[in-house]
Amino acid sequence: MNSEPSLPIPISYIAGKYFLFSIDAVTYLRREHHVCGVLSGTLPQIPQQNVFLGLPLELMPEEARLLVEKGVACIVDEVKAQKQGMKALMEEDRKKYLHDLESQGLKAMQLQNSRKEQQREQSLQKIAAKKAKKAAEKASAGDKPEEPIVDFFADNQKSEPSETSSNVSSTPDLALGITPATSYPPLPSKPAAEHLMPLPQVPSSYPLFAHLHSEGYFLSPGLRFGCQYLAYPGDSLRFHSHFLVVSTEWDQEFDLMDLVAGGRLGTGVKKGFLVGGAEQKDNALDGESDNVRTFSLEWAGM
Repeated sequence: MNSEPSLPIPISYIAGKYFLFSIDAVTYLRREHHVCGVLSGTLPQIPQQNVFLGLPLELMPEEARLLVEKGVACIVDEVKAQKQGMKALMEEDRKKYLHDLESQGLKAMQLQNSRKEQQREQSLQKIAAKKAKKAAEKASAGDKPEEPIVDFFADNQKSEPSETSSNVSSTPDLALGITPATSYPPLPSKPAAEHLMPLPQVPSSYPLFAHLHSEGYFLSPGLRFGCQYLAYPGDSLRFHSHFLVVSTEWDQEFDLMDLVAGGRLGTGVKKGFLVGGAEQKDNALDGESDNVRTFSLEWAGM
């Protein structure tokens, strides 16, 4: 069961790209903020496989900026954060870490020795009880008791394996859970201020992206269909996309052949061809959203 991540979620900036390494963050952003991204991780021993990709999740610059503007995430310079983290591991921290490991090992050894001592005492008590029982039986039968036979602890351990197994089974069972995707978070939940980066640079299609996202659409890269984005009415794992999205400038002239090609392509794959753009306002106030307009083309009778 995934837990809710603490906000803001750190997004790792590496080599000009934006990544998420936490499965909790990935599921939270997909469920609550309609951000899907693209899985780009491969298995270490099968780097060429491309069927089942895994973490990390790569985000488009538009997705990263949208999350930062909402206050849900922050951009962290991964290289700088990792270098700073390595420098922070000073000699005293290393000694403290080794001391903690040593103390944990001593505690484990003491616990194991105490268990062995308990097993030995229980075995000796059982041997003494058996001897007393035999002596009582022979005395009641009127026979002369024979010389006691010395039993060694090692022989008793071989002949009584159930004693050890019963002792081990008396220890509390460990609760089985889901194996976490990472043993330790790649980045701290609250990165240092010097590791934070400004808003990501986004293309001119960002206003259209933000507009469709605000309308509840799930957006993903549309390269495989020859467009900028694919717009889904819900989660892309449950729905087919409804629109092939292409952004244009507000005063840009349309090429009729591009409209015909896009409209026929969209209709051929059972999608609408959506064209949109934002009006550029020179005197826009802070926080004022651009006026985004969209149009869809679809061939009928195909």
